Amino acid sequence: MRYFVESYGCTMNYGEGAQLSERMSGMGYEKASSAETADVVILNTCTVVDATEKKMVRRMTELRGMGKEVIVTGCMAEVQPGRISVRLPDSLIIPPRNYSEFSDKVGSKYGCWHPLDNKETGTSAILPIAQGCLGACSYCITRFARGKLLSYPEEELLAEFKKRLKSGAKEILVTAQDTACYGRDIGSSLPELLFKMLEVPGDFRIRVGMMNPDWLAPIVNGMMDVLEDPRVYRFLHIPVQSGSGSVLSAMKRGYTPEEYLSLVGNIRSRCPDVSISTDMIAGFPGETDEDHRKSVDLLRVLNADTVNITRFSPRPGTKAAEMTQVNGRIIKARSTELTDVKNEVELANNKKLVGRTFRVLVTEEGKEGSVIARTDNYRPVGIAEDIPLGTFCDAEITGCGPTYLIGRTLNNRSG
Repeated sequence: MRYFVESYGCTMNYGEGAQLSERMSGMGYEKASSAETADVVILNTCTVVDATEKKMVRRMTELRGMGKEVIVTGCMAEVQPGRISVRLPDSLIIPPRNYSEFSDKVGSKYGCWHPLDNKETGTSAILPIAQGCLGACSYCITRFARGKLLSYPEEELLAEFKKRLKSGAKEILVTAQDTACYGRDIGSSLPELLFKMLEVPGDFRIRVGMMNPDWLAPIVNGMMDVLEDPRVYRFLHIPVQSGSGSVLSAMKRGYTPEEYLSLVGNIRSRCPDVSISTDMIAGFPGETDEDHRKSVDLLRVLNADTVNITRFSPRPGTKAAEMTQVNGRIIKARSTELTDVKNEVELANNKKLVGRTFRVLVTEEGKEGSVIARTDNYRPVGIAEDIPLGTFCDAEITGCGPTYLIGRTLNNRSG
């Protein structure tokens, strides 16, 4: 019986999708190359915004029309099982909190076969370190799907980390709903976990996933110590969401714009070449023109290397869905302005890097014989050369766009 895992949404979801794939192979199922060629499709869903939810529903209808057996996992399986059952009345619905029962449920419905020799390897591997978070953001449906923080045991994560490296991975993406929360429920912390990972010998890279400011602040000194190891990307994803204090308060974010900028300033003072990524929501309920202007101003002051702009959409069951909504046309206009500003800032930052040389790790295949590599602060570099994935090399930056760098390799490659 052939299976295919189709994941959507965040890095965490893709990491869990890979783990579910391993379980299917371990039960003797054969991995298909696409949903079309599979007997069973694991639809690993996301429902973070309304547009994504609608995309999931359309995909369910498509899979039913194809006559596929479907197992629905991910966030929709937790918060919207009824909507799934309408489209896929005979499907298995397994939310993230029940992944420990995944093999039993699948085996009970479809049976098991002799395990196959699963030798899949990849340059990049995703390592989820926890379920849930400690936040109470008024707009977030994901916290209902994932629940309260549940950190995975250090020994299990270290074993998985070593397994990924042994299988050939050169880049480990450490992820969670909020990685900064890791360990608070088990007497540990994110820096402690990362330092134990760094005790493993080898030339690899670790990318640390999103950290909310209020939970990063207590561990920031430890994280700065971690970033001193060259095997950890000097990259931090710290969402700000708004430049307005009143909007952040309505969002239940737990910090002010001034506190956010102070935190980033302290980080940059200790690690000047750190790459900062952030998120901004356009059109949160009650957001005024003045609030929006503060967000635009903050983007310019922050001078982040990467900014993700999201248009607000109310999610069922959240406090924000009950608030007075901003007109859709206004949200679109504000999102457009924020995007223009972020492109301007990102392009200016990238232009400063043209002519410089960086040690990079080739991590992805690009278009038409090109590859994508990452600098030590996780900046993407497009290289129009045929280079094996997992190769370390020196690259000179020859050009750029707002969201990427362009480079060419010099000598001194290593695998």
